[in-house]
Amino acid sequence: MALALAGTAALAGCGDLGMTETLQRGYVIAPGSLEQIPIGASQEQVLIVLGTPSTVATVNGDVFYYISQKSQRSAAFMPYSVVDQRVVGVYFDKNRKVTRLANYGVKDGKVFDFQSGRTETGGKDLNYLRGIFKELGVGMFNNS
Repeated sequence: MALALAGTAALAGCGDLGMTETLQRGYVIAPGSLEQIPIGASQEQVLIVLGTPSTVATVNGDVFYYISQKSQRSAAFMPYSVVDQRVVGVYFDKNRKVTRLANYGVKDGKVFDFQSGRTETGGKDLNYLRGIFKELGVGMFNNS
């Protein structure tokens, strides 16, 4: 009985220590990487700086997507909860030069570009991004 109580006390104490286990999946962008890709850079330059993309789309030109997900749990027996998901988009023109960079996440239930500070409002690109986030398991989209 004393052993069972000691074990319970030890488990309860773990939560009080604020110990959190973090799991990072997918592409992790090194700090400063996006700053190394100016508008007009070539696809080859992007591949040198960021490496191979998670997926490529051909929505109004080529887009490289780098996808990541960060989950945490407070104890080994608890399930992971997603705390952040990002999709970095590098957009190219027909000459394979960078036209735009985006750092997408979900904010207030909508796809938000943290690079430009704006919410995506429509189009094929938004539908593609929603599909990526839904595939990753983000169930926090607003219906609007």
